[in-house]
Amino acid sequence: MPTISKVLIANRGEIALRVILACKELGLKTVAVHSEADRDALHVRYADDDVCIGPAASRQSYLNISSIIAAAEITGADAIHPGYGFLAENAHFAEIAGECGLTFIGPTPESIRLMGNKAVARDTAKKAGVPILPGSDGPVRTFEEARDVAQTIGFPVILKASAGGGGRGMRICNDETSLQSAFDTARNEAERAFGSADVYIEKYLEHPRHIEIQVFGDTHGRIVHLGERECSIQRRHQKLLEESPSPVLTQELRQAMGEAAIKLCQAVDYVNAGTIEFLFQDGQFYFMEMNTRIQVEHAVTEEVTGMDLVKEQIRVASGLPLTMPQHELRLRGHAIEFRINAEDPVTFAPNPGKIREFHIPGGPGVRVDTAAYRDYVIPPHYDSLIAKLIVRGKDRSEALARGRRALEQFIIEGVKTSIPLHRAIVNNDRFIRGEFSTRFMEEFEWGREG
Repeated sequence: MPTISKVLIANRGEIALRVILACKELGLKTVAVHSEADRDALHVRYADDDVCIGPAASRQSYLNISSIIAAAEITGADAIHPGYGFLAENAHFAEIAGECGLTFIGPTPESIRLMGNKAVARDTAKKAGVPILPGSDGPVRTFEEARDVAQTIGFPVILKASAGGGGRGMRICNDETSLQSAFDTARNEAERAFGSADVYIEKYLEHPRHIEIQVFGDTHGRIVHLGERECSIQRRHQKLLEESPSPVLTQELRQAMGEAAIKLCQAVDYVNAGTIEFLFQDGQFYFMEMNTRIQVEHAVTEEVTGMDLVKEQIRVASGLPLTMPQHELRLRGHAIEFRINAEDPVTFAPNPGKIREFHIPGGPGVRVDTAAYRDYVIPPHYDSLIAKLIVRGKDRSEALARGRRALEQFIIEGVKTSIPLHRAIVNNDRFIRGEFSTRFMEEFEWGREG
């Protein structure tokens, strides 16, 4: 059983700070790594040790595996938490960490590799008996192959990068005419973004909901699910807010999706935190992909289950069993997370710069995860997420009321943020009724509504 005493966090921003806080509660020392652009970041200030690992550019700092491993060695760290993004789903990084005697706080390199390729993950899900959408058996490498599959399953179809995520390498085609250009574009984009041009095809659902199941496995063979998160409010496949439980799932559907998620985890001997993502339409759910890491929206699950997922990650990586068996896990109340980004709320263009005023909301059922502060300068080199506002209520109605109140109290001046957009969403009648799909933002057009 590995003994963890000092954790290096191979990340930045609010997730790095979140991991540091969990480590402090467990009595563990921490190491912050940072780029030259992040010298004044809060995660650097709060960690026990810190090491500058390179210039501002991610490839020379937060994606620089050798520099991160060297930082662990010189500070005496014995474990690495990758957070989310950057190297979190990099099997090579997890492998090297293990070879250097470091405990990787996440799944095994084998699981990351297997589930990281979305075409392979789809095939694994199919073999495990998890529902999947009609589509290609693996990547399609020529237009002719793509056309044959599309004709077999029927239009519309969606092309997806096998190694991708975040909407890159993804194209929707309504007919054969659009398929040729979409196929070439998706492959080129996938090659640039992920180093692999492989794409696969699935039947495209026109008004699905995006619902994901939080899963957790330990080294003792136990795997549990912690309910679902509704992630349908998104723009260009980027999530804007998440909530749990979903407004549309019955207990029977929740159980069926949870059992399917566990079945897939068992098929790959999954350990630590992960998320199984499904599309849901007309009462049916279909496997979409698996994320082999902690998610940005993990706080939503924490609020309705009472479990600290980051501390649980560290416990599991230490060889300890999960703290809760499946029959003790219950969803209590309702939670919503708003991703507060430094970007124009209408055009979504990033808006880095200096925060002149920063006041976070408080009161019952309100939580803010952030590494921002007054006079902090948001660098232009990284993701635009600067805070996560999480609200909880006894039911969805109370959570929404608290969300409205907290969004009004949240003051950030000096940069544009997504707060005005979130205020508009929580006051939208369709959202309030829970009647939405992943196309909500296309139909909302809030910028033109004022």
